Amino acid sequence: MLARRAARPQRVALAGVCVLTALGAAILGVLMTQNGGGNFAALAALCGANAALEVNATALALSFAAWTAMALVMMLPGASPMLLTYAEIADTAAAKGAAAASPLVLAAGYLAVWVAFALVASGVETVISPQIPPDSASAIIALSGILFLAGLYQFSALKHACLARCRRPFAFFFANWSDSAAGVFRLGLRQGVYCLGCCWALMLLMLAVGAMNVVWMAGLAAIMAAEKLTRGQMLPRLVGAALVTAGVVFLVLNAPLARAAVG
Repeated sequence: MLARRAARPQRVALAGVCVLTALGAAILGVLMTQNGGGNFAALAALCGANAALEVNATALALSFAAWTAMALVMMLPGASPMLLTYAEIADTAAAKGAAAASPLVLAAGYLAVWVAFALVASGVETVISPQIPPDSASAIIALSGILFLAGLYQFSALKHACLARCRRPFAFFFANWSDSAAGVFRLGLRQGVYCLGCCWALMLLMLAVGAMNVVWMAGLAAIMAAEKLTRGQMLPRLVGAALVTAGVVFLVLNAPLARAAVG
């Protein structure tokens, strides 16, 4: 009896969110403790070109691990209402004797999209970051540009269309219900794409501030979750205005360096 109750879809969904989020946090914790442990660039300089290739591969693997862990920590809590909505419908179906796939299948489809995003982001970070010194004028211009882009995207029609899909998971599942594992995995993929369309620009900020910046990670995760849990366009627009303003202020305060970079 206890095992049957523990296996109910809603409990499985909630446990899955908690376990996977904790796993992501644990991976980030390990990566943070190792972050200053080795100077890969110095090792490459000492050992030659072959070592440089190995260092690049190691850097890509570590960056991919960090971005994947961030996806678990930042995106899963905001996706929990969607997962629990599916689990509630699956629970009702199971109570009536109908077939229903585990919510973990839905979560797997959702996370597959963000793992793909993590792969792209880690590739960009590995290739571009070494070319832009952290305190350089180029870094100032890049950060300002990303702030502008993320802020302006908050006002776009695509952002609001994807956000609307994220906010109404019940209607989505009701219209597209499937009782097969493959069908539910595809539903997870579609929900992941909607979430990516909603949040990619905000996640892009992590490229600028550092993939393991805990303060930004927590702040952006809270903003993305709040956008999905609220109604109306006030919050996304306020966030967009704040990001555009931050981009302007940051660029003005660092105008001498920015002019030197383009001059």
